[in-house]
Amino acid sequence: MKLTVIGKDVSRSSSPQMHKFIARNLGFDITYDNISIPEEQFEDRIEGILNEYDGVNVTIPFKLSVIPHLKKLEGDATVFGAVNTVNTATRTGYNTDGLGFIQMLVSSGIDVAGRRVLLLGAGGAGRSVAKKLVDAGAEVEVYDKRTENAAAVAAEFNGITHVEEVVPSERYLIINATGVGMHRTEGISPVGEDVLEKCEVALDLIYVPEKSEFLRIAESLGKKIVNGRAMLFYQAYYAECIYLGLAPDGKVAEDLFGKYLKELGL
Repeated sequence: MKLTVIGKDVSRSSSPQMHKFIARNLGFDITYDNISIPEEQFEDRIEGILNEYDGVNVTIPFKLSVIPHLKKLEGDATVFGAVNTVNTATRTGYNTDGLGFIQMLVSSGIDVAGRRVLLLGAGGAGRSVAKKLVDAGAEVEVYDKRTENAAAVAAEFNGITHVEEVVPSERYLIINATGVGMHRTEGISPVGEDVLEKCEVALDLIYVPEKSEFLRIAESLGKKIVNGRAMLFYQAYYAECIYLGLAPDGKVAEDLFGKYLKELGL
């Protein structure tokens, strides 16, 4: 099976390593590439990629723009309006971000039921996270520098409030789903010490670098921190189950992640 991940810059993506590890440990043989595509080249290149590969994982910023090239959406993709997994044989789009996010919360011992959560970022991943947080019983505030994005998510999913600015307030969990803190914005945090000081847990969907500035600040304040490696691994696991025709199992996913961390020496 021939698979790949596409995004604006996936040169440092852990997806190939994770997917190969998961498939190998489930008893399957795959190849897995990473293809970086400048935004202006996406429309010219996407059809060729969909025709060349058996499965395609999609990341920033193409989770919405890939949809017109598909025949149908299934599962969470129909709810989130964003796609991160494509079965190219049927041109079907799926979204495993939300499943991966919830599995990360469970495995990290984070229970959001009845608790205030601030979500930074209302893009593809942010939309998935927002809906899953509400489903888990959280009281969710969402902020995006593009106010209309946050307002759209709040209007679409009941139980979400959009805020036009982030002010210090008592919150259980703050999640960075903006992408700020990696690549060219490495060393920058989307919020400062004043905001992070009032939360209990800081979770960043970024996993490169290992500890973003957002997480570094939170840790320095004595907060529990979680980076996005687990979510990436778990959404990869659920994507592999789609590609390979397997029924997903949360316990199997956790065991695989533990084995993966050991292989990395973490």
